[in-house]
Amino acid sequence: MTQVYGIGEAGSGMADTVKRGEVKKIVLAYSGGLDTSVILRWLQEVYRCEIVTFTADLGQGEELEPARKKAELLGVREIFVDDLREEFVRDFVFPMFRANALYEGAYLLGTSIARPLIAKRQIEIARQVGADAVVHGATGKGNDQVRFELSYYALAPEIRVIAPWREWELTSRTTLIDYADRHQIPIARDKRGEAPFSVDANLLHISAEGKALEDPWVEPEEYVYSRTVAPEQAPDEPQYVEVDFRRGDPVAVDGAALSPAALLTRLNELGGKHGIGRLDLVENRFVGMKSRGVYETPGGTILHAAHRGIESLTLDRGAMHLKDELMPRYAELVYNGFWFAPEREMLQALVDNSQEKVEGRVRLKLYKGLARVVGRQSPNSLYSQAHVTFEEDQVYDQRDAEGFIKLNALRLRLIARRDGR
Repeated sequence: MTQVYGIGEAGSGMADTVKRGEVKKIVLAYSGGLDTSVILRWLQEVYRCEIVTFTADLGQGEELEPARKKAELLGVREIFVDDLREEFVRDFVFPMFRANALYEGAYLLGTSIARPLIAKRQIEIARQVGADAVVHGATGKGNDQVRFELSYYALAPEIRVIAPWREWELTSRTTLIDYADRHQIPIARDKRGEAPFSVDANLLHISAEGKALEDPWVEPEEYVYSRTVAPEQAPDEPQYVEVDFRRGDPVAVDGAALSPAALLTRLNELGGKHGIGRLDLVENRFVGMKSRGVYETPGGTILHAAHRGIESLTLDRGAMHLKDELMPRYAELVYNGFWFAPEREMLQALVDNSQEKVEGRVRLKLYKGLARVVGRQSPNSLYSQAHVTFEEDQVYDQRDAEGFIKLNALRLRLIARRDGR
């Protein structure tokens, strides 16, 4: 049965509990899609205050001008559409990749790392326009609500946060479309049916989850993937790519210096062509449930392998192993939304200190879904061929190993004697 709401009726008692005038001005994170367009109209009805929209270009590959036009159509006077691609890669993606961050050993955190930047810019706009509240379109089941709101409060502790999905009763796509129709909100035709899955995209990755992907036993159909060809359909000839690093960050591809966003874009092209970066993962959400996500991170997968490759030459064993021990904690902080927390910043300082000598070039072989390191060189290399050669050398006395082994075996021998082994 279709529900029909009057002004303020879409919220769970919101007309009674919210004092009109309590919020004077709102900044809404606005994509122009069905959800945030309905949220915009709902905010106008319930809160009866000025709404400012903010749309971030993070390299999602969509034309953003329609979002501006739709906001204008819905009566918004202050509209921000910001190109944040370079800042996203330089100040968020690259620092995370210096840490080699993988959540639960597999996920390169493409959605997670975008949220603190969106929240940061939203708070900046709120201060600029004198807004006292911010709004996101994340649902009450997922991780994004946590990521957005932890970032908001870390940057503006007194800000009012409004989360419509936790307040209204528009809990299905049918009711959202009905609400949009009654309020003459334009909806793309492909949004009028049940979407096969939900998509989130930026320059680092694209993710799909929900609907057709909810059964973790069922293999995703090929139409789920949009950034990578199937590895089986990738070129039959491998392609080699070289990535240059300076202080832990990639600075060039195949000898051509590129800006952070341009570099990641180039690696995305190469990875997508060779079917690299697909991941089908059941992960543990911060809110407590497990979810199944299908991810494509072609350029990030190449970059992760390349960074590990250059570190293998330039990092001392103790430094590398300590980084590997701390990495899961770092990745968990990013996944859970604690980008602006002091512990993440402390870990970042340690990671960045380790990257001072991480410089050089890595050569990778791209073939049928794999990115393999096949060469690496650095002016700061700790690799000594003179020490590791199997031929005769003048720098290593093999007799030294006997004392080294006996000292390390001493405690094991004492335990064995005590226990009568």
